[in-house]
Amino acid sequence: MCKLCVFAGTTEGRALVELLAGQPVEVTACVATEYGEALLESREGLTVAAGRLPETEMEKLFLRERFDLVVDATHPYAAEVTENIAAACGATGTEYLRLLRGADGTPEGAVCVPDIRAAVDYLAGTEGYILLTTGSKELSQYAALPGFRERVYARVLPMEASLQACREVGLAPDHIIAMQGPFSREMNTATLRALGAAYMVTKDTGRAGGFGEKAAAAREAGATLVVVGRPAQRDGLNFSGAVNLLAQRFGLRLRPHVVLAGIGPGRLESMTGEVRRAVHEADCIIGARRMLESFPEGRRTYTAIAPEDIAGCIRENRDCRRFVVLLSGDTGFFSGAKRLLPLLQDCEVEVLPGLSSLQVLCARLGTSYEDVFSVSLHGRDRDIVPDVWQNRRVFALVGGADGAAKLCRTLAEAGLGGVRVSVGERLGYPEERVTVGSARELAGGTFDPLSTVLIENGEARPFSPGLPDEWFQRGRGQDGGVVPMTKSEVRACAMAKLALPRDAVCWDIGAGTGSVSIEMALQAREGRVFAVEKKEGALSLLEENRKKFHVSNLEIVPGSAPGACRELPPPTHAFLGGSSGNLREIVALLLEKNPQVRIVASGVTLETVGELTRIGKDFSFATFDAVCISASRSRNAGVFHLMCAQNPVYLFTFQRQGGAP
Repeated sequence: MCKLCVFAGTTEGRALVELLAGQPVEVTACVATEYGEALLESREGLTVAAGRLPETEMEKLFLRERFDLVVDATHPYAAEVTENIAAACGATGTEYLRLLRGADGTPEGAVCVPDIRAAVDYLAGTEGYILLTTGSKELSQYAALPGFRERVYARVLPMEASLQACREVGLAPDHIIAMQGPFSREMNTATLRALGAAYMVTKDTGRAGGFGEKAAAAREAGATLVVVGRPAQRDGLNFSGAVNLLAQRFGLRLRPHVVLAGIGPGRLESMTGEVRRAVHEADCIIGARRMLESFPEGRRTYTAIAPEDIAGCIRENRDCRRFVVLLSGDTGFFSGAKRLLPLLQDCEVEVLPGLSSLQVLCARLGTSYEDVFSVSLHGRDRDIVPDVWQNRRVFALVGGADGAAKLCRTLAEAGLGGVRVSVGERLGYPEERVTVGSARELAGGTFDPLSTVLIENGEARPFSPGLPDEWFQRGRGQDGGVVPMTKSEVRACAMAKLALPRDAVCWDIGAGTGSVSIEMALQAREGRVFAVEKKEGALSLLEENRKKFHVSNLEIVPGSAPGACRELPPPTHAFLGGSSGNLREIVALLLEKNPQVRIVASGVTLETVGELTRIGKDFSFATFDAVCISASRSRNAGVFHLMCAQNPVYLFTFQRQGGAP
């Protein structure tokens, strides 16, 4: 097992130690302070050495432990420490690797000085408050600045040593800001404005040190950024290069770290701190073009939306180790994360949630959302009318230039023109707009292509199995006979026996007018229903009922079973209402398509009952259940009411072992 030493007092040093966790390697992490030690979690194979090591102590450590490699991940401004580590490695014959932190370059309008003495000389000729963000170790050098105690505010780590350094140079408590970073642009801006600071002094700490956030804050707050230049750097590798070297040299399987980040509405202000931090530390950012526009330039970015394209970007950029995939809204709410996760099995994946558009819209409306039924119409074929019929409050994501207005027109045409509709556009952006009105009033409006909609129907009523017979269109076929329909009482029992989940794939064989098909489609709203019917007269009624109930997940299949069913997708559930004498062949096809399919079959004649009984035995079903339904309905007879018996119907339920209803 190889042995590594990492001087890990920086963000990238700690990240490297965490990446090595779980690998067949022993790691000694050297940090200068107890605070640095506290930031490293205790792990198997990790030893943390806290305290500043002079060169002689480093040599003793290297001789005693005989490390295969020492990684110097110290701060780019800790030049003396770097030289000591390199010298100790040279004296003991230990291999040395410098982990470099990239520089961000000089922002426009910044004042660059070679060292702290030059910074003091420059500031001595200025007026106004100064915010120092260069740490506590060099505070004594700034103390020579005229008016130091009155002009200077120091942001330092919340440690006793840092506070003591502030006291020693005479800074009053109200001029000391003791905080642990990283600091966002918003936090830096707020600090500068609260102090009324005219100058912000920083080192070029690179992306890992939050340099970009400081530069942006100074620009936003109208403060002059004073940048203390870096000392000369040794040759080395960046983070990704160092990781790749370790993986190749020691045979480590260091998987890329991928963060799936929910960015809420899309503006930086609405993103969580952990999402901004992940973006800040990433080597590569992937997302839609409009998402990437919110982040600073100068970063490696790729425009990709399809999950396959995103996974391809990650695999092609082998020199990167830390990726962030930007996903709009929340990662768990109609997000691309669902399809992307299975494609990242060879990566270490972290999922960070964000604000969903449902949360934002309801917040704007001042209402809760725990009772809201949510659907997505963005790039999906779904008729929302049944959802509005059955739910008092429905939230929908809509897409397309006419998406929200078209939805309102659909509701109005279905007799729901009076429902209350709230349309949210560009939520979270300065041009945000929320429009409230009835579906009828908003049907002619113009809305943003990506809008969110909250629909409220105070008269909603959930559908229960066994819808009234009179709700369905009835009629006669071309032969003059009445097209058969499974009656309400039988349908209720059949639906109970089928026990459909919301994503069921159903076949209704011998669908007739489609009463069972309609109930299947209403219950399996996330699934698909195939209504198989051979009679022309019944097919037209089926289409009328499909349109009446707005079940876009119902597909009509003309023809006789089993022939007409061979190209259909495997069913999870099937109802056999009419077989034209092909019962055995139909059941055989169902089992061929899906051995665990759940079958409910109805029989009226004794011959059909006998055939279903034989099928239940011959096909070795674990579930073999039969029930006879005898229902009577009342009818008026003058001032009296009489009960009229309906034909008894037998329902058989079949399923093999291992299937789930």
